Amino acid sequence: MKEIILCYQGEIVLKGLNKAGFESMLAKILRYRAKFCGNFKVYRAQSTMYVEPLDEFADVDACFERVRKVFGFAALSRAVVCEKNFETICETAEAYLGDKLRTVKTFKVEAKRSDKTFPMKSPELSAQLGGYLLSKHPHLRVNVKNPDFTVMVEIRDFGAYIHGPKVPGAGGLPVGSSGRAMNLLSGGIDSPVAAYRMARRGLALHHIHFASPPYTSERAKMKVQSLAQIVSEYTGNCVLYVVPYTKPQEYIRDNAPDVLFTVLMRRSMMRIASKLAHEIECDALVTGESLAQVASQTLKALQCTDCAQDLPVLRPLIGLDKSEITETARAIGTFETSILPYEDCCTIFTPPHPKTKPTIAEILEAEAGMPGLAELEQQAAEQVERILIKQDEPIDLL
Repeated sequence: MKEIILCYQGEIVLKGLNKAGFESMLAKILRYRAKFCGNFKVYRAQSTMYVEPLDEFADVDACFERVRKVFGFAALSRAVVCEKNFETICETAEAYLGDKLRTVKTFKVEAKRSDKTFPMKSPELSAQLGGYLLSKHPHLRVNVKNPDFTVMVEIRDFGAYIHGPKVPGAGGLPVGSSGRAMNLLSGGIDSPVAAYRMARRGLALHHIHFASPPYTSERAKMKVQSLAQIVSEYTGNCVLYVVPYTKPQEYIRDNAPDVLFTVLMRRSMMRIASKLAHEIECDALVTGESLAQVASQTLKALQCTDCAQDLPVLRPLIGLDKSEITETARAIGTFETSILPYEDCCTIFTPPHPKTKPTIAEILEAEAGMPGLAELEQQAAEQVERILIKQDEPIDLL
């Protein structure tokens, strides 16, 4: 039996005249993901992408797991393809799914006939294939509303495809279809989730991280590299920009009111991130901020932060609480790394009572008293370390 992966498009089918462009992006991403698992052919027809192994050495199991993390698909199936002949369909369904049917009590058959030249209509095919499978498994009972298992048959142009229930896909839009942005990656729980959510809406992402040695360690930087690598399984390869931020951070600490330190630091980081984003033609910044989660994320503080630079700031977590964010972090595999106890420059020098409702006027007044900050920010941007993150090269933190 020849097994194949069927990838069913989601909202891309609604894109009208732009649909072909989205499909081309998806096909390119699939070819790249599949090549690490062997020799596969990727092609598309009828709002479905086909990922077909071309030899016995192709690892379908590994390829299926990689494809599950590709944004743009509503559902996936591992199927076998056979001739569009009823007897062949019956024999293939039993050979492919018989072991599973022996472990359940109820089932149903769903048939979809997109090739209208096939002589049997969908209800007839469902009923007769169901009868055949019942003859092979007398213990089974048909349950069309809530079966233990569903046998699915799709009659398509290229053949008859037989599989079990569809598996939910990653959803969203293909990475790169909505442009490119710079994600501020702190090392905590929130920012990797923000990157995941924006990539799901089609953004290609690079990351920027602010390190403050000796207050933050080399292992803290490795932790962030590891988070970027985990997220790359969804977003694809990217660059992590590590900014040496010690001098600007110390300067703010020593020359500004401590109650304004956090907002002033965030504004400084946003200016540096914006400068680097413009250099690599990113059109937005992404942060993991959630409204009122901490003092620097109140509405007034965010207002002060946003006006420090000119790019749009995307905050996909703004209306989520911590439990919702943590649930997503666990689902995408970043949570355990995010909670490792390595230092984060956003948490050092934090004042005991930061101001939650700063005004732009007092922020500008405080920055006017720090004439050397712009030069330190420029130096930090020029000394940035660029680290290429590849989804197939995990970082070992042990």
